[in-house]
Amino acid sequence: MKEFTYVITDEQGIHARPAGLFVKEAAACECSVKIGKGGKEVDAKRILGVMSLGVKKGEEITLKTEGADEEAAMEKLSAFLKDNL
Repeated sequence: MKEFTYVITDEQGIHARPAGLFVKEAAACECSVKIGKGGKEVDAKRILGVMSLGVKKGEEITLKTEGADEEAAMEKLSAFLKDNL
């Protein structure tokens, strides 16, 4: 299992547009992808789960990948977060 912690820098936090793009990236991965905040963890391949976290600017999230392509998935998804959020 790979784990990555990131603090959101986007002024609007994780809002609909980037959340949709992130879910699309996560859904392309074979492995399990989880995203969490404040003790709550959801499936990163589900838009409603990601939006239910209500992540705002300055809040810390944790991304976890586990499975066949976890290394490649973590590289791709962590890069997405850094570039877009």
